[in-house]
Amino acid sequence: MKRIAVIGGTGMKQLVADADLGNSGFSISATDSLVAQTDYGDVPLEIMTLNTSSESSEVKIFIVHRHHGDGKTTPPHLINYHANVKAAQACNPDVIVSIQSVGAIDPHFPPGIVGMAEHTLDFVSMPVTFSEEDAHHADMTHHYPSDLRDLLRPVLSAQSDEELTLDHVVSHVNGPQFETPAEIEAFARLGATAASMTISPEARLIAETGIPHVGLIASSNWAAGKTPGDANAAIDHDSVEAKAADMRGIIWQCLTSLLKN
Repeated sequence: MKRIAVIGGTGMKQLVADADLGNSGFSISATDSLVAQTDYGDVPLEIMTLNTSSESSEVKIFIVHRHHGDGKTTPPHLINYHANVKAAQACNPDVIVSIQSVGAIDPHFPPGIVGMAEHTLDFVSMPVTFSEEDAHHADMTHHYPSDLRDLLRPVLSAQSDEELTLDHVVSHVNGPQFETPAEIEAFARLGATAASMTISPEARLIAETGIPHVGLIASSNWAAGKTPGDANAAIDHDSVEAKAADMRGIIWQCLTSLLKN
């Protein structure tokens, strides 16, 4: 892959500034920024150009910060998903990689681990589409392709010697409040293994573009009522953001793995 568009949120503001390419074989040859003008609004982009010693061709990563907003953090229920996805699409990427900070429901997905979305579970968000006048029914059966998830499985499996759940059904609420323990328990009984405030509208719009989509999910906290040994543990957003930021290294391993394929 030569071009990747990334849509990142909580904990990913410094994804470019703190880029950790490790021993991937890639090095940064240039960074830039621009504003993508879409029919739905302007979106700031960061652009990284990478190269390797063994290849003359360059690869590019385009990064959209999901919560951008004039120096403030746009809350999840006010995110301009249409503009963000259109900006990512305009980069002509081979794949769009979304990064969501999530609450863990599955006991084998502890905070500090990065997994992958396989399906979304959403009963609350409003209809979202690029086709308001001429219906377009995007297929959501396999909107996170298994072949792309399989490319990242070796990287993610190496995060721990313990048993890990890597493929997840991610529930969606609009936020900005965290879910209640009752809501999380209901989602769990319906099959959800992680919880997000931003995953579903974005995934549905990406599906309409037809661009392959990888959904990386960073377990940043136990979902409400799921903290082992303390079902009453509170959730603090500052701690959630700090934990998500700690996972930028493994996120970069995933990005460079995709670039090599």
